[in-house]
Amino acid sequence: MGNFLTGASFSLVMPFMSLYVEELGARGNQIEFYSGLAVSATALASAIMSPIWGSLADRFGNKPMMVRAASVMLFTMGGLAFVPNVAWLLILRVLTGVFAGYIPNSTALIASQVPRHRAGYALGTLSTGLVTGNLMGPLLGGLLADTFGMRNVFLIVGGLLLILTLLTVFFVKEDFVPVERGQELPMREVLAQFKDRQMLLGLFVTSMIIQASAQSIIPILTLCIRHLGQTSNLMFVAGLITSAMGISSILSSGFLGNIGDRIGNHRLLLGALLYSFIMYLLCAHAQTPLQLGLIRFCYGFGTGALLPSVNSLLTKLTPKEGIARIFSYNQTFTYLGSVLGPMIGSGVAAYYGYRWVFYVTSGLVFVNLVWSLINFRQYLKVKEI
Repeated sequence: MGNFLTGASFSLVMPFMSLYVEELGARGNQIEFYSGLAVSATALASAIMSPIWGSLADRFGNKPMMVRAASVMLFTMGGLAFVPNVAWLLILRVLTGVFAGYIPNSTALIASQVPRHRAGYALGTLSTGLVTGNLMGPLLGGLLADTFGMRNVFLIVGGLLLILTLLTVFFVKEDFVPVERGQELPMREVLAQFKDRQMLLGLFVTSMIIQASAQSIIPILTLCIRHLGQTSNLMFVAGLITSAMGISSILSSGFLGNIGDRIGNHRLLLGALLYSFIMYLLCAHAQTPLQLGLIRFCYGFGTGALLPSVNSLLTKLTPKEGIARIFSYNQTFTYLGSVLGPMIGSGVAAYYGYRWVFYVTSGLVFVNLVWSLINFRQYLKVKEI
């Protein structure tokens, strides 16, 4: 429930972020640029701060970090309703990134307490909340923006984050013994327990590319749908098309997690990357908003195997004493993907057109697929994987 509300709070504003930037005074190519920057600023700040919060989580527990993230975002996200210009929008987006971290800490909390042979199922189920929130949020956001106006949606987001804070304080439990400062396992010793650090780096980079490919589309999707001919109820239709993946992802996440536990999460990850590559290519050839929505619906059946597979592999390879820090570093790479993705998407759209965003994204996924195949090939029989 917490992951759903977090994902929904962030994604509610995505269908109209570019239109909101335009309302705040941006013109011409500035709209695409500032739309991408508004998304990237949050991710960049989170990438910088994530290792710090991860170290504190290993000392004090993941739940306090979740409460901290939810309570501060209540004000930084809700405050977007009152910004007078793009500069203040960017400032609040940066502050949101500085204090974010609900998702990686909830993932680390589950990963540190679930039996490792069931990690794929548990993390796949957990990711259902996040994926559902991320992908259903735009549908609600577009509908709410059309009904109540864009600024009022930010106030609704603040209300959701208040609920999130209360749920976390009163209903999330954690079996954790605080560690005194200086007594935590040094990062060098955590890394020394990995049989091959190249694989760890490969998983980090995979998280980055998965996120970059997903986020490259988001800032320009509404504009792309308008380019394809949609004029009436634009924000609602954009939210519906974005959320189409959520419905199919809900149906597949738990099932794919069980498959990953049986056949190996590395094999499931490779299959999901190949599927993603094909789906992005098909999106580039969509001629109408309906075609684009149907393709994204089909794509959703594979999204539930991407980041959960990476998280499952990290869970099985990481010593429990350092799991929060490893997940925080992985989240740093994920945030870097959130920085690169929107900037790539906005830049490509501004100079080459919207279709080329899908082509470039499919190219990124293909490169990651090849590298992952090479990286996993020599480890297919390693017991921990």
